[in-house]
Amino acid sequence: MSGYVGRFAPSPTGPLHAGSLVAALASWLDARAHRGRWLVRIEDVDAPRCVAGADQFILRQLAACGLVPDAPPVWQSTRGALYQAALGRLVASGWAYPCACTRSDIERALAARGQSKPRGGELVYPGTCRAGLHGRAPRAMRMRSSFGDCGHEPDIEWHDRRLGAQRQHVCETVGDFVLKRADGLWAYQLAVVVDDAAQGITDVVRGADLADNTPRQILLQRALGLPTPRYLHTPLVLGGNGEKLSKQNGAAPLDLGDPLAALREAARVLGLGAIHGTAVADFLAAATAAWREAVA
Repeated sequence: MSGYVGRFAPSPTGPLHAGSLVAALASWLDARAHRGRWLVRIEDVDAPRCVAGADQFILRQLAACGLVPDAPPVWQSTRGALYQAALGRLVASGWAYPCACTRSDIERALAARGQSKPRGGELVYPGTCRAGLHGRAPRAMRMRSSFGDCGHEPDIEWHDRRLGAQRQHVCETVGDFVLKRADGLWAYQLAVVVDDAAQGITDVVRGADLADNTPRQILLQRALGLPTPRYLHTPLVLGGNGEKLSKQNGAAPLDLGDPLAALREAARVLGLGAIHGTAVADFLAAATAAWREAVA
């Protein structure tokens, strides 16, 4: 596929584990199978959660697994001017507005409507500050999920290369979402959309836990006049408690002493079966051929 550009975008909150390697390997294989380029972006905008040195350790883990980017990695923490410019465009076009609400304010407003049940740990923002701050100090910047009546807003529809046809009513399911947080940090949704466009990303391959973010990102892409990449969301690795394997639930770092074992397990999760090869390079060549056949 001419012009293919993919990426792996880890957050440096700790070392890569088995679950994150699945997404890294899938994105690398998809790029190689389409004879495209593969980039690495360190998503470190959430500075309080980042661990010192984790970014360089992640890059060493990837290199040990033979997953070397085709260009030097970029760090989101250096790209604030791009995010500010995009936010300015959204404000100017009426898509973004300042919000003075605290979480307690949102909970009270939803309770008054009988809508206090959280969605996946999130609260659907009721649009309190859409009409202005009424003398209150701004805290965050939000993205409109609609301009008119929420019920008349169409669903965001897209096709996932693994999951198939997808749709979400952003206004009812998410509400107006944060672009810049009250602590001054950039929200993931805006940063990832701006960076994908700036880096010319054509295909986003990432874990299935991020599929729920896709409609918000498509909404932002449309508002900013940016292209929408193709999406493929990979299977998740589950921990012993049945939840997604993560650093928060004690996922062990990848063993840099035996990258082949980690790669074989990642390939199994991706449904590629037994991949032969006693060296990393041989394994990756065989896995690329298997991936090309699987996605053809």
